[in-house]
Amino acid sequence: MPDIIFQANRCLKCKNPSCQKGCPVQTDIPNIIKMFLDGKIEEAGKKLFDNNPLSVFCSMICPHENNCMGHCVLNKVYSPVKFFEIEEYISSIYLEKARLVKPKWNGHRLAIIGAGPAGLTLAFIMASRGYKITIIDSKDKIGGVLRYGIPEFRLPKSLLDKLLVRMYDLDIKFRPNTLIGPTLTIDDMFRDGYEAIFIGTGVWKPNTLKIPGETLGNVHFAIDYLKNPDSYEHLGDRVLIIGAGNVAIDVARTILHKSRTNVEIIFNRGQEDMTALKEQIDLAKVDGVRFNYYLETLKIEDDGIVVAPVSIVDNQYVVKKDEAYKIECSSVIIAIGQGALSNIVNNTKNIDTKEKGLVVTTATGKTTRPGVFAAGDVVHGAKTVAQAVAATKLVADEIDEYIKSIK
Repeated sequence: MPDIIFQANRCLKCKNPSCQKGCPVQTDIPNIIKMFLDGKIEEAGKKLFDNNPLSVFCSMICPHENNCMGHCVLNKVYSPVKFFEIEEYISSIYLEKARLVKPKWNGHRLAIIGAGPAGLTLAFIMASRGYKITIIDSKDKIGGVLRYGIPEFRLPKSLLDKLLVRMYDLDIKFRPNTLIGPTLTIDDMFRDGYEAIFIGTGVWKPNTLKIPGETLGNVHFAIDYLKNPDSYEHLGDRVLIIGAGNVAIDVARTILHKSRTNVEIIFNRGQEDMTALKEQIDLAKVDGVRFNYYLETLKIEDDGIVVAPVSIVDNQYVVKKDEAYKIECSSVIIAIGQGALSNIVNNTKNIDTKEKGLVVTTATGKTTRPGVFAAGDVVHGAKTVAQAVAATKLVADEIDEYIKSIK
C-alpha cells in the first residue's frame, strides 16, 4: 500500500494526460489518482468499472509499458507512474464490494455468444442500459481466454468468480456448455426473440506448422495445454515449445511452475522479433526457460525435432536445410498463434470471414448479416484485453442504434 501511495503522489496531473491517450479504453488516469488520494475509493472504482468492466484484469495483464506507462511524461526524466498498481488496488476492492443495481427493462433482448473479454464487456454495458442479456458459451465457466488461456499465477481465477456475482446483480443470464452452430443456430436465436446477436468467441483453433509429425502422441498445442494444464501430467523431462509469443511464454512458465521439467523455446527469428511482452520474457528467463533462436523446425519425431539454422542473407531469412540436425526431447508444444473456430459461420448464412476464419465487420462491429455483430479476437485475431474492451464499446453503441432503428 505505501508504494501505491508513492506512485499516486508522483503523478503530475497533466492537463493533457498522454497516459490516458495511450490507454486503449481512455481511462481517466489523473482523476482516478486524485480520487484515490482523496479517499474516494468507491467513487474511483465505479468510474473505472463504468469505463471498463474488466478494469481489474487489464491492471494485471495489459502491456503497461506500451500503454499508460509507456506514454507517461515522466519517462523523459525518470521512471513512469505505475498506474496499473493503483488501478488493481481500486478495482479489486470495487469488484468485491460493489452491488450493481439492475435498471428497468427497456423491452429489448440481446444474445452474446462467448463469455470472454468482448462478450463480458458488452454484457455489462448493455445490461446497464436496460437490455435483457443472455451469454452463451461452449465452456463451463465465464472468462474465455482470461480463464482458459492465462495461467493462475498471472491472473487469479477467483476474480472471474467475483465478476460472475456482479453479472447476477444485473440479472445477466449465463448458459454454459452450449455450442452455437451444429445444434442451436443463430437462426434459432432470432426465432426466440433476440433482436441482435453478438459474436465474441475469440480464437481457439491452433495454427499448425504443416510439417511431418504434428499428429504424434508427444505433440500438443499451446492453447489446448493452457485450458487445463493438469491434463498434461506426462510431458517428460525435456519440453520444446515452438513459438515466441505470450502464449508460448505462458506455457513455458506454467510447466516450470508445476514440475522440474526442462523447458526450451525454439524460435526461427531473433530475440528482438519476439512478440511476447519483454517483462514476461525476462520472468521466463528467471524461471529457467532456455531460448534457442534462428532455428526452423522441419520435422517432429517421437524423440525430438529436426531443425535447421536460419541465416540472414541480403535482408532475407534463409533456412539452411543442408545443415539440419536433431534436438532430442520428450514432448513438443506448438505455440504459433490461433484462428477462429468455424462452428458458427459454417451453420449460418451471410456471415463473411477472412483469413484464419476471422469475422468480417465494419469498424463498429457490423457483420455482413443484419442484426449480427462481432468484436474482439474473433475479428482482429489475438490482441490485448484492453483492445477487445475498446472495440466492444464501439459495438455497444452500434447495437443500441440498430435495435432502436428496427422498432
